[in-house]
Amino acid sequence: MIIKRTWPTIIFMAVVHVLAGYALFPQFWSWGSFWSLFILYWVTACWGVTLGYHRLLSHRAFSVPIWLARFFATCGALSAEYGPITWAGIHRQHHKYSDTDPDPHDMNKGFWWSHIGWMFVDVPAEKEAYRYTADLRRDPYFRWLDKWFLFLQIPLGLTLYLLGGWSYVLWGIFLRLVVVYHVTWLVNSATHTWGERPFDTEDNSRNNKWVAILTFGEGWHNNHHAYPSSAKQGMFRGQIDLTWYHIVVLKKLGLAKNVRLS
Repeated sequence: MIIKRTWPTIIFMAVVHVLAGYALFPQFWSWGSFWSLFILYWVTACWGVTLGYHRLLSHRAFSVPIWLARFFATCGALSAEYGPITWAGIHRQHHKYSDTDPDPHDMNKGFWWSHIGWMFVDVPAEKEAYRYTADLRRDPYFRWLDKWFLFLQIPLGLTLYLLGGWSYVLWGIFLRLVVVYHVTWLVNSATHTWGERPFDTEDNSRNNKWVAILTFGEGWHNNHHAYPSSAKQGMFRGQIDLTWYHIVVLKKLGLAKNVRLS
């Protein structure tokens, strides 16, 4: 059932997807447009969502100086997938209740529910997110990002327009948002549907190499559910985990500490 208050989300998603489709018209193609998408995809999906929101803030799999944590949180906010506090709070509930009714993207309710449908209804997990994130709520910048994350697209869009006109805006904002959205959502849907289960977890999590390629290593999802606090998710030979390689570099630079592997 669609709750009235979710119509802004539905309208926002519809507009973003329509403009992403518009970006694919030939007149907007250029290598500059492509690189605006690719670079921002890396910054927002890898640095922002997988490294920042997920492994750093949600699971505390490693620690970094506060200025760097705020930088990664800002990259995550540019993905327009909630602010850092709400994102982490919803995700922590996903692990606590994985694939049961309180799980906001419970796979037992169907592929499309876990992929996107849960965002269009009034799920309790969103309201409960702040109860699970006392550690993050102490930071005033995280609280600010949680309130104003959507508006970060405005200065980014203006910058892209000045660099390359509307083609950069369409590719770097709208098409990039849609790509990052669906790639992230595949972790909720595809990796709870298809793949291998080397660990006998109490949920439907699976390792899916195709999702791992698209999400910088997040597709090794059964590994992750078996060891949710591990900074490294590619645990077996041949499991490429690009986010983990970023953490290794940060550790060598003396910026990442308390790196957990279990």
